[in-house]
Amino acid sequence: MEEDAFSAFERQGWEKLAQPYHAYYATLTDQSIKALLDALNLQPGMHLLDVATGPGYLAAAAAARGANVVGVDFAAAMVEQARRLYPALAFRFGNAEALPFADQSFDTVGSNFGWHHFPHPEQALSEAYRVLRPGGRIAFTVWASPEKCAGIDMVLKAIAAHGNLDADLPQAPPFFRFSDWRECERVLLEACFVEPKVEDVAQIWRIRAPETPFHALMRGGVRVAAILKAQTPEALALIEEAVSESAAEYRVDGEVRVPMPAVLASARKI
Repeated sequence: MEEDAFSAFERQGWEKLAQPYHAYYATLTDQSIKALLDALNLQPGMHLLDVATGPGYLAAAAAARGANVVGVDFAAAMVEQARRLYPALAFRFGNAEALPFADQSFDTVGSNFGWHHFPHPEQALSEAYRVLRPGGRIAFTVWASPEKCAGIDMVLKAIAAHGNLDADLPQAPPFFRFSDWRECERVLLEACFVEPKVEDVAQIWRIRAPETPFHALMRGGVRVAAILKAQTPEALALIEEAVSESAAEYRVDGEVRVPMPAVLASARKI
């Protein structure tokens, strides 16, 4: 399928971030995987597709439960990273909105912190529905709303106070669209899934001080990183200082420990 400006922006960003993402986010995003696999009711022998697999954490956890897994990602660097970390598992290049698999190939489809990156998430849901067998389940996680995710919130507030949030980026879908439980339920039902269920999953981001969420988002992400890099040097210094001040209340034993809960949505194909 033809790549639009936002898709190209995201893919090119993630091609450069396989190792930084692993360093800053592995121990954070891992925290929602058990709940995600439970929501899928994953059993040994089931076939799971991990969409936007990144470094392969979800696929590896599913394999540890005895599932047959395939991970797919649109960034070749992420696929290569997943293969290095988990050489016994199958990972391949592919787009969530045009999955390279036959109809009814999988019992479950999971995605851990991928859905808010898709330019056309309804198309990704349609593709997930297509590759699922009747009775199969889907589950995905995204970040909760900013007021719950202190790590993101303090950076966005610092940018608003000292810089400019309106960076010249490709037109993108709302980052926190699926932080809204009702929106998750609506799109799942619209995609012909049934029995949607949405819940929050508590998570704590642990970042080794003196680094803060500013550094993690700047070095290990794409969209917020691009906004930060678009600031003037003077504004960026003020933003970094403001985040450091906000993070101080979360410092414990040489770490910054900030709440970063996930929203977990799941449903079933008839």
